[in-house]
Amino acid sequence: MSAGIVGGGIIGLAIAFELLERGVTDITVYDPDPARGAGLVAAGMLAPTAEANFGEEALQELMTASMRRWPGFAARVEARTGQTLGYRTEGTLLVALTGDDQAEIDRLVGYYRRAGAPIEPLTGRELREREPLLSPRVRGGAFAPGDHQVDPRLLLRALRSLPLRFAAEKIEDLAAVPHEPTIVATGASAAGLTGLPVRPVKGQLLRLRGPEPLLTHVVRGVANGRHVYLVPRSDGELVVGATEEERGEDRTVTAGGVLDLLRPAADLLPGVAELALAETLAGLRPGTPDNAPVLGRLPGGALVATGHHRNGVLLAPVTAEAIADLATRGTTGVSLAAFGATRFT
Repeated sequence: MSAGIVGGGIIGLAIAFELLERGVTDITVYDPDPARGAGLVAAGMLAPTAEANFGEEALQELMTASMRRWPGFAARVEARTGQTLGYRTEGTLLVALTGDDQAEIDRLVGYYRRAGAPIEPLTGRELREREPLLSPRVRGGAFAPGDHQVDPRLLLRALRSLPLRFAAEKIEDLAAVPHEPTIVATGASAAGLTGLPVRPVKGQLLRLRGPEPLLTHVVRGVANGRHVYLVPRSDGELVVGATEEERGEDRTVTAGGVLDLLRPAADLLPGVAELALAETLAGLRPGTPDNAPVLGRLPGGALVATGHHRNGVLLAPVTAEAIADLATRGTTGVSLAAFGATRFT
């Protein structure tokens, strides 16, 4: 068997990894510009609790299923590649600055509890006991112990070290891919190849740097109605993100976007103002009308894995398992009924 994967981002390479694990060794990855993928702009939050939204129960089940796979997936990738992924399990803090922000967090906590997700409400004092550098104005929040993180750049580096054939070729017609199976994992550009309603959703993100980490946990905060997340790395980097903008193919980093991130970040964690602004980025998430991915087989026979929106890193293990199963066995134990391509036709 020789497999062709169109798209060399985290999803495409995770599928390649699972195919290798199943003994498929002749794999070609087609991507003319892998440096522009959404994975390079991702923060790497693995948040089946904090990313859950009202009305997305099937997606939350898929996210939870993928989270269960993450420890084993990370261990297997590290064992095969000899590289670390920066996988961390301290959990996520939900943090509110004002009374109105607290009401929003309380509403989310109630939803998470009804969904059966692990969540523990915390007072402002309890939050500062866990993270002493949080603002004294923080009102309260919650702790999500099941939400972890990974460094997407380390993950990409490890996956790109796999024994794959890389082709810097732009595929405009699936019939031109001389492999069976052919797998489409092109993210925001999938619409042109598949006809699926996948659109680019712009996200701006900042990378700040200091001599040592300001946080231990991932912080997802609301400050005066503005949402922000803060993801610490062990080397002192702090990832701050991310905007969500319907701007088509635009990848411009704007002053307004930077301000919309820095203002709530500094409100919640004042030490942010002293950090160096190391990098500003903008990427394109692949969005669908219902915010859920498209997984399975296209009418023409090719397999597809796209439309992961905010959750591409989190959903990588379960997506890779399902698509690799379909490619090698024709069936999978992962429930994909809610994520098929025909739901949009």
